[in-house]
Amino acid sequence: MSEPLSIELTPSAAARVAAIASRQGKPAILRLAVEGGGCSGFQYRFGLTEAVESDDIAVSRDGVQLVVDPVSLDLVRGSAVDYVESLGGSAFRVTNPNAASGCGCGSSFAI
Repeated sequence: MSEPLSIELTPSAAARVAAIASRQGKPAILRLAVEGGGCSGFQYRFGLTEAVESDDIAVSRDGVQLVVDPVSLDLVRGSAVDYVESLGGSAFRVTNPNAASGCGCGSSFAI
């Protein structure tokens, strides 16, 4: 199932997922999930997955898919998933318009 405006995968993130998937010999499918915990209440979890589940929302860019389960999508709808590199390191980063606050590292948030 595809819902184009629900979440975005940036070109930088798509390129990084493609590189990681190629190196690991896996499909270029990145799963974003939201779990309870982290210093701000919710935390993002990223991982390569083998397949898109029937109830997942999937968006594609440059041959890479980003998939999100329906429960997590309620918390990240309208977000953009990017890959950023800086002096402090490199990581996938979620720009979430639903987050009322977040932690300094960007891996957890509150609504």
